[in-house]
Amino acid sequence: MWPQGAIFVALPHLGPIVVWLLAPHRMSSWCDGPRKLSWCPPHKVLLLVWTTIYSVMGYASYLVWKDLGGGFGRPLALPLGLYAVQLTISWTVLILFFAAHAPGLALLLLLLLYGLVVSTALIWHPINKLAALLLLPYLAWLTVTASIAYHLWRDSLCPEHQPPPMGEKSD
Repeated sequence: MWPQGAIFVALPHLGPIVVWLLAPHRMSSWCDGPRKLSWCPPHKVLLLVWTTIYSVMGYASYLVWKDLGGGFGRPLALPLGLYAVQLTISWTVLILFFAAHAPGLALLLLLLLYGLVVSTALIWHPINKLAALLLLPYLAWLTVTASIAYHLWRDSLCPEHQPPPMGEKSD
């Protein structure tokens, strides 16, 4: 597996690193503010889950690459090209959340991303079943992320839908 596998596992982390460099002071306040959603995971849990998911996605892409013979030949174009597109959109979602503070646009891209990940899993399944199955936790996490994005977007449009600050009771 070494060094190609390590490269495939590390590659998905480039986007989050760039976002962290662009917006380090905004990362921890996303779900830790006074109007935090009660079910929104703490910042450290978000980081842990995204790190794990990006690593698993990278390993899954390595399995597909390896099973198709490695290199950069024509058989890899669709399975890894689709993966590259969905990885780029995933990074764009992070930029929209943390740097641009645009949860509505992030939500639209998350819906597109969901379809791309399903498509990637379906294309990967005949190549490597494990790789396809490794995308299922990503789909589950995208559901949570889309829900958070929806609530942030809704609350930015309609302040009356915002939850009361933590510690206050609502009427």
